[in-house]
Amino acid sequence: MTLWRKYNGSLVPDQPPHILVNDSVNLIAKKIKENKSYFARWTTNFDCQKQTDFWYVINDRHLKIEDYSKNTRSKIRRGLKNCIVKVVSLDEIKEFGYECYKYAFESYNTHLQPKSALEFVDALDKLDRDWEFWGVFFDGKLIGYSQNRIVKDYCDYSTIKFHPKYLKYYPSYALFFTMNAYYLNEMKFKYVNDGARSISHETNIQSYLIQKFRFRKAYCKLHIQYHPLVYILIFILFPFRLIIIKSNNTLLHKIGLVLMQEELHKPNKVE
Repeated sequence: MTLWRKYNGSLVPDQPPHILVNDSVNLIAKKIKENKSYFARWTTNFDCQKQTDFWYVINDRHLKIEDYSKNTRSKIRRGLKNCIVKVVSLDEIKEFGYECYKYAFESYNTHLQPKSALEFVDALDKLDRDWEFWGVFFDGKLIGYSQNRIVKDYCDYSTIKFHPKYLKYYPSYALFFTMNAYYLNEMKFKYVNDGARSISHETNIQSYLIQKFRFRKAYCKLHIQYHPLVYILIFILFPFRLIIIKSNNTLLHKIGLVLMQEELHKPNKVE
């Protein structure tokens, strides 16, 4: 039986993407109703060789600094010279992380709103699994951080934020190089994961990791099962998805994101 967790009103598997979801359709439907969720979302065929419309961005290579391009090596070295990268505590992120989070979020091309300082701390307090935190410091100030979920020999780079003001000091190069070396080379993890294809906002981080740090797309198939009432809403609104997604209304924009997600799911439906 698969363990699930609630995320933004939906259910997602509480496990790495390479582990198969083995619950039946009826059991998933029951869990959706029990957890008062809008839908459940999961993937299959992880890291298949066929290109699909959905993917995770992962790294499973044990690389040394010599394996990167000349340009990337230079920026890694400058980042490590300018910044200090180290493991930090949850309390440090709670106390000093919000400024990075807030300014990073404001730089995104998204209609979503950032958490308040209280919501930011509350979300951290609710973490219930094995998490590790890394910080990047410039002149003693936290200018970036990573919130990583650890499950056996797997690491999910769950949340990574950098203060835009300090990007000129190459904190991202220092952080990713240090974390990749630790988890892949030293700890011998199966892979590290920067997450799935983003639907909520355009992000350059995945292209950056693929181009600079030799991450790759692990293609898979997206599956969604809806609460019956939500399914009716999706069926009615789907033809208008391109109009709804452009709305400046927060609620309509969120509905638009679900509709765009449905477009990715449609090819994998079993009728």
